[in-house]
Amino acid sequence: MLTHLPPSATGTEIAAALRRDGAVIVDDLADDATLDRFFSEMAPWVAATPTGRDDFTGRATRRTGGLLARSDTARWFVTHPTVLATCDDLLGHATSYHLHLTQIIDIGPGQAAQAVHRDQWAFDFFPFPRGYDVQCNTIWAGDDFTEANGATRVVVGSHLADDGLRFDLDDTVPAEMGRGSVLFYTGAVYHGGGPNRTDAHRRAINITYAVSFLRQEENQYLTVPREVAATFDDDLLRLMGYRIGAYALGYVDDLRDPLRVLRDDPELTHGAFGPDQPSGPPPA
Repeated sequence: MLTHLPPSATGTEIAAALRRDGAVIVDDLADDATLDRFFSEMAPWVAATPTGRDDFTGRATRRTGGLLARSDTARWFVTHPTVLATCDDLLGHATSYHLHLTQIIDIGPGQAAQAVHRDQWAFDFFPFPRGYDVQCNTIWAGDDFTEANGATRVVVGSHLADDGLRFDLDDTVPAEMGRGSVLFYTGAVYHGGGPNRTDAHRRAINITYAVSFLRQEENQYLTVPREVAATFDDDLLRLMGYRIGAYALGYVDDLRDPLRVLRDDPELTHGAFGPDQPSGPPPA
């Protein structure tokens, strides 16, 4: 069984559940009006998205990315205080974390179950140490999630299991939750999309975060045009990756901070590392 927490749950409480179980549901974090506005903004992009090219991406599933570039409301989900507080706790061992990917996952009728996997396998299947979290992930329910319509399936506690394991659908439990609820899960927990045995689509908003020394799955710098990114506030830009990821990761040419370069202000672009960056390498 997956634990359910109320919308008042703190980032510390959610992170504690993640460390224990690998996944947890927070109920009713988004209201219907916010979800309706978001899906209305994204409707043309979803309609133009082809279904998956293989069994893993889903031959009856659409995965539409670029949410920050295409939807003003997407910023609300990406920067939700409860989500960021959870990331602060779970990924606090790293210098910083950044946005990893944004996408709508629209599972159509007849879609078979997705292979059970770990999201952190995207990092070239690197075997991270057990218990060392590199991702904090969210799936927002755009519709009620039921076992019948393809609710995400989770192997509870598997974030502490060995790497490279194979699980069947029978080893998983469905993340059943109401519209507007959120499944939080780590990059190490084994999970997969469930089979949709209904005649309706099951929509989700998948937004994930990763420590900043790892490459982003969705390239935010090309996905979000520069002229659009320049309209975002500094906190969102830093979350997107416009910052030094650690002592010397992601700078521009002569050690310039990428946020200062994006702002294209001579006073801001002069000099090296931004004020929120460490002044030197960590002690030996």
